[in-house]
Amino acid sequence: MSQNLEKPVLNALSKDYDKERKLNALERIYLPEIFKGMWYTFKQMFQPKATMMYPEERWDPPAIFRGRPVLVKDNGRERCVACGLCARACPPLAISMQANEDAQDEKERFPDFFEINMLRCIYCGLCEEVCPEEAIVMSKDYDITFKTREDAVYGKDRLLIPKEDLTERLDYLRENKNKQFGKFWDFQEENNIHSVRNRDKRWETSLSLVEMLEAKREQEKTAN
Repeated sequence: MSQNLEKPVLNALSKDYDKERKLNALERIYLPEIFKGMWYTFKQMFQPKATMMYPEERWDPPAIFRGRPVLVKDNGRERCVACGLCARACPPLAISMQANEDAQDEKERFPDFFEINMLRCIYCGLCEEVCPEEAIVMSKDYDITFKTREDAVYGKDRLLIPKEDLTERLDYLRENKNKQFGKFWDFQEENNIHSVRNRDKRWETSLSLVEMLEAKREQEKTAN
């Protein structure tokens, strides 16, 4: 039997509707609810104020906060090796760079220029997630303004921050990001200033990733 969709089965305005709430006389004039709201507002007047007098008072974000991305300066120079992973992972395409090589330096590559368009940046943190060197991290800086569109394009002169000023964020990343590092790979902080071909003593550039995993299994069997 086909159902007549034009005629509703239950009408909310009908008294026969069992789930319809029954209101008394006071509830129908809404006075009790109005007094409840006024009483709650009156109590809040005597609670401690949470409003900060900005800009005289500034909020200090926790380590988990994702502010504007910055580059880590380690021992007077950038950690970045210009691998391009952050630019590829950036959803709004806010990051651009150009790699350069210096045979006299202990690093293979470094960014000849590194720019982030802060008007495009959405503070998602994906650049930080994919960076193998902990060279780009999310800072606590949330108060940024621009007068022109050109001012919104940050170069290395405004992106490079000493690692000592980013200690909280770097410690947070070591504790919560990529916990497999330090188990099999055992990447150390001092590796950030060396060539990517010499990450640690166990890194064999002649082996593929599959061969390295097989070697790890063999080591585990021997240890057991």
